[in-house]
Amino acid sequence: MSWLLDRLVGRKPDLTPPQMQRLATWQALPPPRQDAPFNESRYVVVDVESSGLNISRDRLIAIGAVAVTNGRIRLDDSFEIVLQQAQVSEKDNILIHGIGGTAQREGMAAADALLAFLEYLGKDPLIAFHVAFDESMIGRAMRTFLGLDFRHAWADLAYVAPALHPQLARRYRTLDDWMGRFGIGNYARHNALADALSTAELLLALRPGLAPRGMASFGGLKRLEQEHRRQTLSV
Repeated sequence: MSWLLDRLVGRKPDLTPPQMQRLATWQALPPPRQDAPFNESRYVVVDVESSGLNISRDRLIAIGAVAVTNGRIRLDDSFEIVLQQAQVSEKDNILIHGIGGTAQREGMAAADALLAFLEYLGKDPLIAFHVAFDESMIGRAMRTFLGLDFRHAWADLAYVAPALHPQLARRYRTLDDWMGRFGIGNYARHNALADALSTAELLLALRPGLAPRGMASFGGLKRLEQEHRRQTLSV
C-alpha cells in the first residue's frame, strides 16, 4: 500500500533524468483536433487488466491498445505491456486474464511501462468500452509512478453504441452483447490486447451511423456519449 501512503503525504515518484525527459517530451506534444474527420484521424483503443475490480485498491497489471488510423485498424500499430508487480495477484484473478506469477514479477518497471504507453499514445484520443474503469486504473498508475495528472480525451463506446442503436439499448449492455450483435470475435477474451481489438472492431461497426448524424469525428463521438449519458440519468 506504499502508493496510498505516497498519495496521502504528497510524495513524488523518484524519476531518473532520462525518465523525466521522456515525460516532458510527451507533455510538450500538441493536442489533436477533436473535429478532424474520422478518416483523417488516429484513435487509440485501449483495454486494461488489473488485480481486481476495486479502482481504489487494485493494481494495474497490463495495458493493451491498438490504433484505428484513417478509419482502419492498424495491427502493426498496437501495444501490449505487463507492469512489474511486487505482489502477484490472486489465483482466481490470474485465471481471468492469464497473466501468471512469473510474467507479473518479470514485467517492465511501472514507470518505464507507463512512459512507453505515453510514447505510443502521443496525444491521440483514447477509446474504450466502459471508460470509467480503464481511465481510473491508468490515471492512478500515472499519478503513483510518474506523478502525472493524466487528463486525456476519452470516448466511451458503452454509451455511443446505444445512442446509435436506441432500439437495442435495453437488450445490449456489455461488450460481449455488442460483439455478438455485430458478429465480432475475440481470440482471447480478457486479454488486454484482444479486448482492445474487439473494441476497435466495434468502433468500425458503429461508424456507418456516425456520418448521417454529422458525428464522424472524435468530437462527434463525445457529443453522442454525453447525450446518451444525460438521457440515462433522466430516466
